[in-house]
Parts: sequence; structure tokens; C-alpha cells
Amino acid sequence: MTTCLACMGTRPEIIKMFPVVRALRERGQPVQVLHTGQHLDMADALYRFFGMEPEYRLQLRRSAPGLSALTAELLGGVDEVLERSRPDMVLVQGDTTSALVGALAACFHDVPVAHVEAGLRTGTHDPFPEEKNRELIGRLAQLHFAPTAQARQNLLLEGVAPERVVQVGNTVIDAALWVRRELGRPQAPDMLPFEVRDFLRQRLPSRLLLVTAHRRENWGLPMRKIASAVATLLALHEDVIVIWPMHPNPAVREDIHSALAALAPEVRARLCLTGPLDYPALMAVLAHCHFTLTDSGGIQEEASALMRPVLVLRDSTERQELVEAGGARLVGTEPSQIVEDASLLLGSETVYRSMQLHRSPFGDGHAAERIADVLLRQRALQEAA
Repeated sequence: MTTCLACMGTRPEIIKMFPVVRALRERGQPVQVLHTGQHLDMADALYRFFGMEPEYRLQLRRSAPGLSALTAELLGGVDEVLERSRPDMVLVQGDTTSALVGALAACFHDVPVAHVEAGLRTGTHDPFPEEKNRELIGRLAQLHFAPTAQARQNLLLEGVAPERVVQVGNTVIDAALWVRRELGRPQAPDMLPFEVRDFLRQRLPSRLLLVTAHRRENWGLPMRKIASAVATLLALHEDVIVIWPMHPNPAVREDIHSALAALAPEVRARLCLTGPLDYPALMAVLAHCHFTLTDSGGIQEEASALMRPVLVLRDSTERQELVEAGGARLVGTEPSQIVEDASLLLGSETVYRSMQLHRSPFGDGHAAERIADVLLRQRALQEAA
């Protein structure tokens, strides 16, 4: 029987790969999980939440900084796991270094690669290095699971054979809807950390904005500009509160704190700066927010599943479908533009309702089932050959 090795290391990969692993296992398909070692604390919490314990774990030393050192260390680790596990298929997701290395190591072992969330492109340098990772995986994979028609078209224009590209939707919608159901159960525990729960208890029913910013291209001055815009929004709109889960990088946090230092105490009281939220807690905040300001690709998708408008803190997005559908606007990092678009959403019920999509452009919650069906058909054809 064909064995799949699902290679993942970052929080978004785990979230988006979980529905695929679950769908395959429900169909009796053996799947082993390799955790490549990034986002360790958050990863362990996610694996427990999803009931998806990895069979293999890399212990990253991170003895040198930079992408080259990380890539080299991951490649050696994944190579060793492939020697031991001998899978018939390697599954990678998205655009991370883990995904690129998983695909490259599989190529070196002559093992077919299936790429979940294939074909996303901005057509620019950014996001870096994710854009190049996607392009390279597009050359290494044998099966490309494109989330949208645009993603599929991107791959075809790059010369990928049509029979190797399957449009399935995005598994992040599957995960978001699954979590919403889980959190909606009467016996479901409260997933929010105490400080966030207490902040909301004191401040609701004020309108809540969720802010997240972590992209490498937004570090430094762009991050300070984003924080300055948030400060202005809080000063202008007394009925608005903000929850901002901050990136763990100390330099990023310093930029945020420095830009918010001049806030008046009564305004600062309507801002909750917290550490990274685990996935269930983040989804709970996203479900309660009025809209979100984010540079995260995953949150753009998750927000669309929960009918939450998105202001994208970037100049380009590989999730252009959400912009075209009217559920998101590109606002960049200039404070004036962020404040203008956010104030429009806060001030116009018509504009707000127009950005609440009743159907996500990224899928219907059944992407993982389609992926599993394709992989099982692939196995049947191989066994019959």
C-alpha cells in the first residue's frame, strides 16, 4: 500500500495539511507526519489540538543565522527521514523553506511530490523568499493541487502539464470551518488566554479589530508605520478596540512598542498587545472581530471563510482572488492609506456589508476530500500498471 510522508514545520503548514492527513487516514491511506522543527512551541499545541502526532521530528540546531543555513540543515534532516521512511509520495504545502526542502529532498530520492496550495503567484519579488519557493516547488512537484482557477492558470502558463494540475479549493477553509464547528460545541473549552479574555470582557461590545503583521518585508520602518496607523485609528474612533498578537521577534516588538509609545493612557487601554495566539484562540478572535488588518496570507483566507473583511498590509498579494471578489483591499503600509480604508469600513455600513462575502473564493470546505480522492486514484492506477 502506498505510504505518504507529509512534510511540515510552520504553523500555517500544520493547519493546512491537517485536513489532508485526516481525509487520507479516513480512507485507510497510511500517512506519516514529519515535523521539520520550526515554530516548535506553537507546533506542539497544534499537533495536540488536531490529534496529529508526528512520527518524525527534526531537532534544529540553528547554529548559524540566515536562510542558507536553515535550508542546508533542513535538507540534511529531511534526507535522513526519507532514508528511514521510504515513502511512495511526499506531500508539501505552500511556500515555506520546509516545503521547498521537502520537495527537493524527495526529488533527490526520486520520490513523487504532491504540492498542496500550488500555483499562488504575486509576479513580483515579494513576498520574499516565499514567491521563489513556490516557483521552485512548481518545477519539482508531480501533482499540483491548485486552490483556485487563477492558481491553476498560473501553473499552466509556466508549462505544467494540465493533467498534473487539479483545482481543489484551499484546505485552510476546511480547517477554519472544522475549528468553527469545534469551538461552537456546547462543551468546547474557552480557548482565549486570560489577558485577551479579560480585555474583551471589559471592552465589548466595542468594535474589535484584529491586527497581525509578521512578513519579513514589513520589518523595520513598515512595521512602525502600521503601528502608527493603528494608533491613529484608536484615537479617531472611540468605539474601536484592537487585539494585536505580536510576532515573537524582539526587533519587531520593539518597532511596535516604539510607534505606540506616545498613545494617551485612555487610548492605550483600548489596545491589547499580546504574544502569538494559538490557532483556536486566533480563530476565536477572528470570528468576533469587525474586520482584520493583516499581512498574513492564511488570515486572508480564514477571514473569507468567516465573512470578515480584510485590509491587506502589503502592496501585492498572492490571494488576489479575495481582492477581486471584494472581500479584501490592498492598503500597503502607509498610515494615511490604512487609516482612510479602515475608517471607511468603520463609517459605512454599505461598504462593510459589501466586503462580507457569503462564499469564500478559496473553497467550500471539501478541498482535502478532493485531494485524498485524487491521491487514491493515483495509487490505484500505479497498482494496476
